[in-house]
Amino acid sequence: MQISWVLAAEDPARLASFYSELLHATVKPGVAKHHCIVEFSDGTRLEIYRPSRQRPFPIRGRALAPCLKLPPSQEPLPELQRLLNTSLQCGGLLLDEARLEPFGAEAWVHDPEGNPLLLLVPLASAGLTS
Repeated sequence: MQISWVLAAEDPARLASFYSELLHATVKPGVAKHHCIVEFSDGTRLEIYRPSRQRPFPIRGRALAPCLKLPPSQEPLPELQRLLNTSLQCGGLLLDEARLEPFGAEAWVHDPEGNPLLLLVPLASAGLTS
């Protein structure tokens, strides 16, 4: 069994490029021209597809959104800011300013097609080594 994320897109190749550049991942062809697979170094996959034009486009919202989590850090806000800057350079759009929370630093962005994406850097506890 394999589990992966799926994400509907108007332009799967463009969106796959955004995620691969942002996360230094590999883009692979999918099962059709309108399907791309973004594969991460840990084997996780984000499958980006264009839905059938015969059906309504899926509704977007934060109820189910990818969370891109960096390794824990003693200084999570600067780490998050670097990822956020990369996201914006790759075509992302800031939804909520980066903020420090008790669990770490987070920011919400839209990818180039308006899908919500949570960027997160957990706070490393004093006893945690990574």
